[in-house]
Amino acid sequence: MKKYKYLILTLIFSMVVLAGCQAKKNAEDNNITPEPTKAEEITVTPTEEPTKEEESTAEKITMNIAALKGPTAMGMVELMERAENGETANNYDFTIAGTADEITTNLIKGDFQIAAIPCNLASILYQNSEGKIQVAGINTLGVLYIVETGDSIKSVEDLKGKTIYSTGKGTTPEFTLNYLLSSHGIDPSKDVTIQYKSEATEVAAILSETDNAIAMLPQPYVTTVQMTNDKVRVALDVTKEWEALNSNSSVVTGVVVVNKKFADENKEAVEAFLAEYKDSVTYINSNVEEASNLIEKFGIVKAPVAKQALPYCNITLIRGEEMKNKVNGYLKVLYDQKPESVGGKLPEEGFYWE
Repeated sequence: MKKYKYLILTLIFSMVVLAGCQAKKNAEDNNITPEPTKAEEITVTPTEEPTKEEESTAEKITMNIAALKGPTAMGMVELMERAENGETANNYDFTIAGTADEITTNLIKGDFQIAAIPCNLASILYQNSEGKIQVAGINTLGVLYIVETGDSIKSVEDLKGKTIYSTGKGTTPEFTLNYLLSSHGIDPSKDVTIQYKSEATEVAAILSETDNAIAMLPQPYVTTVQMTNDKVRVALDVTKEWEALNSNSSVVTGVVVVNKKFADENKEAVEAFLAEYKDSVTYINSNVEEASNLIEKFGIVKAPVAKQALPYCNITLIRGEEMKNKVNGYLKVLYDQKPESVGGKLPEEGFYWE
């Protein structure tokens, strides 16, 4: 009887083993991975989650940004510093150009996605490119000043009968000066003598050699001249004189423009840039000494000049209706004097990127 029990147990065990082997074979034949038994060890390799830093880097896009050497670039320097340290919303590659010609073609092509350029140039590019370039904000108001080595100019009316030295024949400084004089009843062609020089250094030389000389110069050249000639004083702020004539308008030196195609396809990235740009402008105006060091670091002007000039450069970032009013008013003055100065006609609503 005992033998039969052992025999029966042996048969049952054999049947279980054979059934297990057959199940494994069937699973292999059908490419099915059999579930592990309790006796088998299960090893699971966890999927690594990307870190926040990796996610942030993966989402960043690269934007090529250009600016002209001078006040239109000064407001960017704190942002340039943060971009260099990898602390910005996206990757920014900055180019500081000596002339507008180095920027315009690449801006229209889209090789530069954002740029800081003269206001009237933005209008010309908008017309010539059939709307491929749009204005996103004003970044520099007026930087022109009437200076003298005497003490005779207290108002615009005092310029009547005087000789004024300036740069910018046929460009915005000439149109701005003519508007200012005409608005105060002074005929620029009859009531004053305006001598235009090709370089600001020529005007500076005249101021250093002549008593009671009068000139119109932009910042930071005004500061540069004053640092070498203590006789030179600022007589009139051209921007304030303009705004006294028309509070809804202003002298608009520089604007931030975008390549329309890029901006429309990357709205959040462009808005992020403009928000960071605004923070940079706030920093520049609040931390003049530190900002001046950055301005020198990025090769715009020397720190001592920047330190004295910054408070008079009217660096800002204005958007929305205020931007439109100021730009429209400024371009209308230029258009009335010389339509070609704004591209032959005044730009329409599509000139602005919002």
